[in-house]
Amino acid sequence: MKIALIGAGGKMGVRLSRNLKNSRYDVSHVEVSSAGRDRLKAEVGVDCVDADAALASAEAVILAVPDTAIRAVAAGLIDKIAPGTIVIALDAAAPFAGHFPEREDVTYFVTHPCHPPIFNDETETDAKRDFFGGIAAKQAIVSALMQGPEEHFDVGEEIAKTIFQPILRSHRVTVEQMALLEPGLSETVCATLLVIMKEAMDEVVRQGVDRDAARDFLLGHLNVLGAVVMEEVDGVFSDACNKAITNGKTRLMRSDWIGVFRPEEIKESIRQIT
Repeated sequence: MKIALIGAGGKMGVRLSRNLKNSRYDVSHVEVSSAGRDRLKAEVGVDCVDADAALASAEAVILAVPDTAIRAVAAGLIDKIAPGTIVIALDAAAPFAGHFPEREDVTYFVTHPCHPPIFNDETETDAKRDFFGGIAAKQAIVSALMQGPEEHFDVGEEIAKTIFQPILRSHRVTVEQMALLEPGLSETVCATLLVIMKEAMDEVVRQGVDRDAARDFLLGHLNVLGAVVMEEVDGVFSDACNKAITNGKTRLMRSDWIGVFRPEEIKESIRQIT
């Protein structure tokens, strides 16, 4: 199967290029910047080709470009691809926001990595230090068939499993559900609360706690408390901990915080980032 990888010399493009290099796919790498072309050659050992030639023969097109560029890039290539081509986005934001051009005879497929989980069975050092995924640590992925024939889901999923390998699990969701997962769950909630935890750690350091001691204390408690909350182990919190949580939620969280998952708030969040 012939694939055109758009943005092949970017940060994500290079990651994908490595996993596609020894796959069963025939990949044409497209990169507009000279720095990106040089990076791809140096890190992966492949050369880029003319975009029009790559698109003319492509059965699938992967858009490894930033969310803010999806609209322009997709608009620039949509008239150059054949009917039945699978256009693959690596994030739900731009497709959810309506940034894909209307064309009924092509398939739109969206996929995104879950990244290696905190709780895992990795034993090799390279896998244990692969926090992003796609190198050595197993990770799950989520994928959605936005439009196109049902049989194209399996085709898109197989490509997704290749570019994000090694794979732990593969989940099928809708584009709308993927938007709930990101930015909703992963960024608006998880990333924000993690930043707050780091700011809290900095505050106890400011008040005199040794930085290494504070960091060890926080990361250790993230491990054990996370295992209990996410039901990785069969355990419960102490009465004192439960009382601290009750007090902490009223002090730290707005009573209507769950509203970040309302459709209108998800749409606004995506509008701001695309």
